[in-house]
Amino acid sequence: MKKENFWSRLGSHMPKLYTKIALLMTLGIMLAVPALAAEDMWTVANRIIVDVYNKIAGVSTVLAGLMSAVAVVGAKLSNNQHKVDQAWDWLKRIWIAWAIINGIGAFIAYVAPLFSGLATLTP
Repeated sequence: MKKENFWSRLGSHMPKLYTKIALLMTLGIMLAVPALAAEDMWTVANRIIVDVYNKIAGVSTVLAGLMSAVAVVGAKLSNNQHKVDQAWDWLKRIWIAWAIINGIGAFIAYVAPLFSGLATLTP
């Protein structure tokens, strides 16, 4: 008897429940904004990588110039031979680090065109 009572109570509310569900689904479909991408993922990723690398290379160039000047001034003004040798060692490290950072960019610029057609999916 409890089952009949439950189904009879639920049966009278079913049209209202179906109407509410249909209304919510219709509103959800109508208010959904389609997401259309202007560019594909590879173009955006390439643009971001190039932009970030250009900023890193620019900052590293400015810092390498500044730190080279500091190392040369430190080497020229020092009376202690040990400090002079340390300054020239730091100058070599600065130049090597700068060459590596810019070498990565040159390598990517050379290798990227070789892989230009490989990032595509064809059905």
